[in-house]
Amino acid sequence: MSFTIADTLLSSRFFLGTAGYPSPKILHDAIAASGAQVVTVGLKRQLAPGQNPLSKSTTEGVSNAFFQMLKQNGAHLLPNTAGCKTAREAITLSHMAREIFDTNWIKLEVIGDDYTLQPDPIELINAATQLVKDGFEVFPYCTDDLVTCNRLLDAGCRILMPWGAPIGSGQGLVNPFALRTLRARLPNVPLVVDAGIGSPVDAVKAMELGFDAVLLNSAVAQSHDPVKMAEAFKLAIQSGRMAYEAGIMARQDMATPTTPVTGRPFLL
Repeated sequence: MSFTIADTLLSSRFFLGTAGYPSPKILHDAIAASGAQVVTVGLKRQLAPGQNPLSKSTTEGVSNAFFQMLKQNGAHLLPNTAGCKTAREAITLSHMAREIFDTNWIKLEVIGDDYTLQPDPIELINAATQLVKDGFEVFPYCTDDLVTCNRLLDAGCRILMPWGAPIGSGQGLVNPFALRTLRARLPNVPLVVDAGIGSPVDAVKAMELGFDAVLLNSAVAQSHDPVKMAEAFKLAIQSGRMAYEAGIMARQDMATPTTPVTGRPFLL
């Protein structure tokens, strides 16, 4: 089950978001149950009301207890630029996040539509191009559009995070064909399905398509029992990956007998 992403060897293919949990204790226990070694954190969405994440004072000593708890958890932190709508804003926030969390990993989000939270491909590519030049390992949140994905690779991204469905919608994989196409056309690029996952079944499907990992948040945080749901997703992701590696039988239009018939009757 182990794999390498951003030159880092991981034994878990489950990336977990940290927003919207009933309590810090439940979040801590959910991370432990998930086995996730990468957790995401949104700088703009987690700071105290009135605290400007783009101010210099913020980077000089964040005492936010939530951030400190995540640092102590032991997982790799993947800060994200959730809430940014321009390349300039995302670039500035990324530099702040690098100072606060001491990591060059950044989940790049540049939103172009408030209703679907769909990424703005032009601003996203512009931001990715600059951040790669600035020494970041960019994990771009993008759609499943092959052309956009190729442009992000051209910009220097080594990882792609196409959506399964709009963020927080729980719709699952709305366009399996596009995701399957990405996997087939980009066989050597680490691909992580990000956003829209609703249940462990969706995670199994993503892994069976050959994706390298799954990132989700709401499906765990908004469940009745986040800790149990985190474990359910852990098992689903493991199951889906094992099925992919084992080789799933091809679908057929006609029935095929599992027991061969010799054409000779049995003597009773």
